[in-house]
Amino acid sequence: MTLQILFIHQNFPGQFLHLAPVLAAAGHQVTALCLQPLDRRSSAQQEAPTAETNWQGVRVLTYQVARNSSREVHPWIADLEAKTIRAQACLNACLALQRQGYTPDVVIAHPGWGEPLFIREVWPAVRLGLYAEFYYHARGADTGFDPEFPAADPVADACRLRLKNLNNDLQYPQADAVISPTHWQASTFPEAIRRKISVIHDGIDTRLVAPDPGVRLRLQTARGPLQLTRADEVITFVNRNLEPYRGYHTFMRALPMLLAQRPQARVLIVGGEEVSYGARPADGRSWKEIFIREVRPQISDADWARVHFLGQIAYQHFIPLLQLSRVHVYLTYPFVLSWSLLEAMSAGCAIVASDTQPLHEAIRHDETGRLVSFFDPHALAGEICTLLDDPEARQRLGHHARTFAQTHYDLQRVCLPHQLAWVMQLASG
Repeated sequence: MTLQILFIHQNFPGQFLHLAPVLAAAGHQVTALCLQPLDRRSSAQQEAPTAETNWQGVRVLTYQVARNSSREVHPWIADLEAKTIRAQACLNACLALQRQGYTPDVVIAHPGWGEPLFIREVWPAVRLGLYAEFYYHARGADTGFDPEFPAADPVADACRLRLKNLNNDLQYPQADAVISPTHWQASTFPEAIRRKISVIHDGIDTRLVAPDPGVRLRLQTARGPLQLTRADEVITFVNRNLEPYRGYHTFMRALPMLLAQRPQARVLIVGGEEVSYGARPADGRSWKEIFIREVRPQISDADWARVHFLGQIAYQHFIPLLQLSRVHVYLTYPFVLSWSLLEAMSAGCAIVASDTQPLHEAIRHDETGRLVSFFDPHALAGEICTLLDDPEARQRLGHHARTFAQTHYDLQRVCLPHQLAWVMQLASG
């Protein structure tokens, strides 16, 4: 049976990076809708997809929003207004497709930015599958977790989150099936939604992300080019952006002790200076700058020269970085689990991670990694140093981490087959 499958994702392919092209390769007619930035639109509202490209057999159509959010809107509902604007733009794109005679059998969408909210107004009988990333909570998850950054008004913040969940509450009841990457993320949703959820990870290419004893990585530093190999003592820390949600402040506070105890170590820090989650600093600086300024007086110039901020790097450089790592550090609030942690496991890294709920699903203490308190930089530095002094423990942890990744998150053998089965079940009802 050949299906007409429509993917909707603000920044396609996103979490559908592997699933969409595999469905196209299987002979299904796969189309994707994604958002074009506002600064590229014309002055008139676009009611049809504005561009068409082919990506790995997927017909990709882009559309544009009509306007930005209002400045005067109540701050508690600013998020809902933004998602409604995107949902209307997606609605218009779907109506344009309908006028062209297009009717999908299945729609698979990420509802996090609002886009698929009105899909049933266009195709009432379509089989709808939604991606479940996170359901917001005023207590017990990311909000209020870090006492260093309390909400200015906890009651108002709880009210804002309740309204932010309106997007979830409006969208998931419409779904015929829901997919979530981890059990912990699925557990954040109300029971009525959890009953629809299949927990299937997006998948890690464990053949590509694998140990490489001969790996080399060349860096440009302030002192000139630097080539690193497995003979070097390399500590890695990776975020999309350097911010408290991913424990950047804790890692930076561990650096003075870590650098003093490991005079040969090189610390490679990956991440941008924007904010992916949480709030921006009130004074306009970046979190990166704030915590550099905090710890820099405790670190000598010679030691600081061994700390390398690499920014956001291309994937082909990211894999060698993991393959080089003697100890990889991953910290997070109780929030969405990063792909980078599972890729580090697949690369066979010895991992030191925060003892927070999302990690318990992948990091079993002293089996697939070591867990330390999110809030204790001294314990973090101490655990890193302990592992650096113990090559047998590093080898054991790295081997078990890779085996765990292969068993639970392998793209070809585990995740894609389960995702494809989920799509077929969704289509068949």
